[in-house]
Amino acid sequence: MTTHAKRERLLLADLLETAGPDAPTLCGGWTTRDLAAHVVVRERRGEAAGILLQALAPRLERVRQEFAAKPYGELLDLVRQGPPRWSPFALKQIDEVSNTVEFYVHGEDVRRAQPDYPPRTVDPVLADTLWKRLERMARLMGRKAPVGIVLRRPDGQTTVAHRGTPVVTVTGEPAELLMFAYGRQQVADVEAEGDKDAVAKAFGASMGV
Repeated sequence: MTTHAKRERLLLADLLETAGPDAPTLCGGWTTRDLAAHVVVRERRGEAAGILLQALAPRLERVRQEFAAKPYGELLDLVRQGPPRWSPFALKQIDEVSNTVEFYVHGEDVRRAQPDYPPRTVDPVLADTLWKRLERMARLMGRKAPVGIVLRRPDGQTTVAHRGTPVVTVTGEPAELLMFAYGRQQVADVEAEGDKDAVAKAFGASMGV
């Protein structure tokens, strides 16, 4: 049975291939080639710890640039192949927990950076999966927000991204709330309720890992 992570991996690879190696993404100045290299290094090299450990970040960037210099087709093959057997990401449970959100967000980083990008319909099962992940990650994502942020699904389910006042309530489908929480507020299809200045601060907040 195909997992969400495997499906999102293949969709991401297809988006990267369609966009080509030099297309923009929503990842802070990265091109599609840069993003593909990031995905490969994250799963295949120990230097990926630099994503979380600032002291290792320079080494991580050097390795990522080395991979980015590879032929684009080779990079995409590595994305599709997934991690080697020795990688923790090769374990189905870790792949599913760690990569479903990662690959969904990066797929949208590619899609939404293109002009007139076609919208994607997220099926209810994936939507619920993304919501469950968001419930677990929301406070980490929103820890730097200068205002209180509550994320709310259209059915009324809520999760708190940051405790504080004034409170901004952000409403949208789980996939859109996920994009908001990952720092893609400007491209997230959501509605916000609250004080005007507080809403502006929420949309300008440093969100994400």
